[in-house]
Amino acid sequence: VQLQASGGGLVQAGGSLRLSCAASGRSLSPYRMGWFRQAPGKEREFVAAIRWSSGITDYQESVKGRFTISRDPVKKTVYLQMNSLKPEDTAVYYCAAQILSGTDFGSWGQGTLVTVSS
Repeated sequence: VQLQASGGGLVQAGGSLRLSCAASGRSLSPYRMGWFRQAPGKEREFVAAIRWSSGITDYQESVKGRFTISRDPVKKTVYLQMNSLKPEDTAVYYCAAQILSGTDFGSWGQGTLVTVSS
């Protein structure tokens, strides 16, 4: 599966952004789709994920209540709605796909930069 992320930008603290991840290729039914982020000088970290077929979601504790992951089966797109953004949310955000029978996120899109100014 190929992934194309978009939607990053510059926003003030307290603002909102919506990231999109368009998928192409095979059916996404056996996949779990995720968002990760990597801040300057830090390791990449998990942000949120959604099982494509069931819609079950998981979130990193620090984004619960502020970020929402969703998917549009018609558009084969995964979204990350980010509200109440904080400067510490500044990072390059990546979308990724994990086949449920595997253990790793094996397909990655290019990153999209989110900058939150204070």
